[in-house]
Amino acid sequence: MRIWKFEHNVDTDQIIPAEYLTTGDAKKLAAHAFAKVRPEFPKEVKEGDVIVAGENFGCGSSREHAPRALLGAGIRCVIARSFARIFFRNSINIGLPLVEADVFDRIEEGDEIEINFEAGMIRNNTKKEEYRFKPLPEFMQKLLDSGGLINYIKKQR
Repeated sequence: MRIWKFEHNVDTDQIIPAEYLTTGDAKKLAAHAFAKVRPEFPKEVKEGDVIVAGENFGCGSSREHAPRALLGAGIRCVIARSFARIFFRNSINIGLPLVEADVFDRIEEGDEIEINFEAGMIRNNTKKEEYRFKPLPEFMQKLLDSGGLINYIKKQR
């Protein structure tokens, strides 16, 4: 997993600018992810990459398009010191894993990491370091394992 690093207070308008909200298709949204702040992102992001950010990631509007664009881009997980609550819940509901961990000053862009969600462990293979985080509650992990809330509900029938 390769790292893309973002600062504090990344809002949903930075993740997916409003003029691209004409679709709910994750792949089409992904083509414009971070268009105004990191225009190279859609062309260079790879399936399985991870975003590491500071505090309050996903602040701003409550649009579900923002985590959907990240999923469409192939982002495996977002790790941040903290998340806007509505972004957090939207992400879990659509199947985008999030990790709250204070690793902003320890993981650099381009580092290669591994994440063990169940054990609450991030391994930085580049720096040969390990960082702990509090795993998600069991129910939220079940939602993620199912691919989101709708898939979870379908499996319950």
